Amino acid sequence: MQIGLIQQQNTADIRENISKLQQNIRLCAQLGAELVVLQELHNSLYFCQTENTAHFQKAETIPGDSTHLFGRLAKELGIVLVVSLFEKRAPGLYHNTAVVLERDGSIAGKYRKMHIPDDPGYYEKFYFTPGDIGFNPIDTSVGRLGVMICWDQWFPEAARLMTMNGAELLIYPTAIGWEYSDSEAEKNRQLDAWRTVQRGHAIANGIPVVTVNRTGHEPDPSEHSNGIQFWGNSFVAGPQGEILCELPNHAESIHVVDVDMTRSEQIRHWWPFLRDRRIDMFDGLTKRYLND
Repeated sequence: MQIGLIQQQNTADIRENISKLQQNIRLCAQLGAELVVLQELHNSLYFCQTENTAHFQKAETIPGDSTHLFGRLAKELGIVLVVSLFEKRAPGLYHNTAVVLERDGSIAGKYRKMHIPDDPGYYEKFYFTPGDIGFNPIDTSVGRLGVMICWDQWFPEAARLMTMNGAELLIYPTAIGWEYSDSEAEKNRQLDAWRTVQRGHAIANGIPVVTVNRTGHEPDPSEHSNGIQFWGNSFVAGPQGEILCELPNHAESIHVVDVDMTRSEQIRHWWPFLRDRRIDMFDGLTKRYLND
């Protein structure tokens, strides 16, 4: 499968961001992409650096303006497209939601972010209700896509459940970066941990992983911090954790990578992790902590 990654630096101008995305999606299609993946909350700046009720005006319904716009583009180009939106489900009820658009422009399915962070610079619990539709792959013309979002990528249980439900590919739209006060050593540790945990999901499940992160500096509107330098480094890993492509750290970039979707079954013959799981001994995974 030819997969297009779009790593973009956003501004406060939503129309400008969307216009740039459209241009880059078209370029991916021209380069042969069958599936194109966008970064988390790609229409705007990452507004969760502060708690501000005005940002709820950015939310939209699904279906809505963005799914109509990107759906038309997916149909025109004949591609499957993964978008990431601030969903208004009902008054006072909002989600961080990924939507998969089919080649005909229709909505193939959606995923609501399950794990919601609440850390300095990432105040997502103020905006988003945790997802409630589970870890269910989305069936498309290019395969069964296990779409999750950013903070979900740190949880091996989520990747495992997507795989057990038949996902052929794990996809993570992402918005993660550094605070400027972090030392270079700490920045390197964070980036390496982020890359490593997702490569681990690929290995443990024998499945490719696609991660698309934003890049560039976004200031903290409250001026309580130096803002976030999103670290880019979008990448695709194969089912043995091998890096098939990796985008730059501090620059916008698009890339189309060829992923052999037949390798997963071969790797699972060699490394039968799914066969050898001791499911009779895993009851403790449903508990918060075992030594209380």
